[in-house]
Amino acid sequence: MDLNYTADDLAFRDTVRSYLEANLPADLKHKVLNHKRLSKEDFVRWHKIVAEQGWVATGWPVEYGGTGWSAVQRHIWEEECASAGTPTIMPFGVNMVAPVIMAFGNEAQKKHYLPRILSCEDWWCQGYSEPGSGSDLASLKCRADREGDFYIVNGQKTWTTLGQHADMIFCLVRTENTGRKQEGISFLLIDMHTPGITVRPIITLDEDHEVNEVWFDNVKVPVQNLIGEENKGWTYAKYLLGHERTNIAAVGRAKREMEFLKRIAGEQQKNGKPLIDDPLFSAKVATLEIEIMALEVTVLRVISMDNAKRGPGPEASMLKVKGTEVQQNLTELMVEAVGPYGLPFDPEFLHGGHEHSAASDDDAAPLASYYFNFRKTSIYGGSNEIQKNIITQMILGL
Repeated sequence: MDLNYTADDLAFRDTVRSYLEANLPADLKHKVLNHKRLSKEDFVRWHKIVAEQGWVATGWPVEYGGTGWSAVQRHIWEEECASAGTPTIMPFGVNMVAPVIMAFGNEAQKKHYLPRILSCEDWWCQGYSEPGSGSDLASLKCRADREGDFYIVNGQKTWTTLGQHADMIFCLVRTENTGRKQEGISFLLIDMHTPGITVRPIITLDEDHEVNEVWFDNVKVPVQNLIGEENKGWTYAKYLLGHERTNIAAVGRAKREMEFLKRIAGEQQKNGKPLIDDPLFSAKVATLEIEIMALEVTVLRVISMDNAKRGPGPEASMLKVKGTEVQQNLTELMVEAVGPYGLPFDPEFLHGGHEHSAASDDDAAPLASYYFNFRKTSIYGGSNEIQKNIITQMILGL
């Protein structure tokens, strides 16, 4: 694979840069680049700006409203967005459930849901993990019993990211108890405004409300909201997780945060010299930068396979493992760079309640929160231990 950009690729990059410079609101850019917390309105606002350009669904086929971009063009777009400081396009609708609907849904489901995902009319969340069923997802117990034209859903999901904002949830439910546990799972699309659904916040170590418990108490879901065949949901779930794990790598963001790390390390002093010039710290930064470069090459290889219509395979597990390790290492080095200034954090400052931090300097103030938040990355999308099992079995053949 030729890793050098062609003249057309470079021209495309210039087009993307010009678009971002002209259309990215300054307040959103400031929040992202300074590690402030974004609201639902921030995410929706940016989604709709990009949707007007027709660039929200970069990986979708053109017939469904996608861009038709190559793997390299999609990579350039993600990298330039990260560098510019755009909010993330929420992946739950665009990058996770939409590919499942396109691959396994019926025409009525495609016609109804895909345009609403493109326009951000529906905010989606993911109903996979349960208490006791995280890495061993096939052991899930949330039930859906069919009664006429409806499924009656009872049970609980947990770690539901931004579920407090959601209009829809794609949910794995148990519809059969006989045979292998993977064979009794179905994939349902559930309206979060349906009576019987309760969302309870889980406040994390960084004092943020990002994840939730979701409870289902005799929730009626139309049978027409079933994706594909009953009891075949495990197949659809694995397909979705391949797309999720590919996106978790977030190379563009890692490169942006590496530049931030270098800057703050250049501003901190150790023995009268910038910390970035300390041999031990500099070696840590160099090692991590090499890992980011290797990760980028691997991402390009994997998305090239996807572009060839093969779809994400077990290689996505490599991206998930290494991508999350890189993200965690970055936050660790950031906190190390600022030392005691990174210990306190100011939630009101992070939410934009006041312009400057009362606890420490503005660069350092978000870093403890950032560090705490990124402890979860090696768990979600399938824990890294599970991903290593997949790599061992499906790639190494051991």
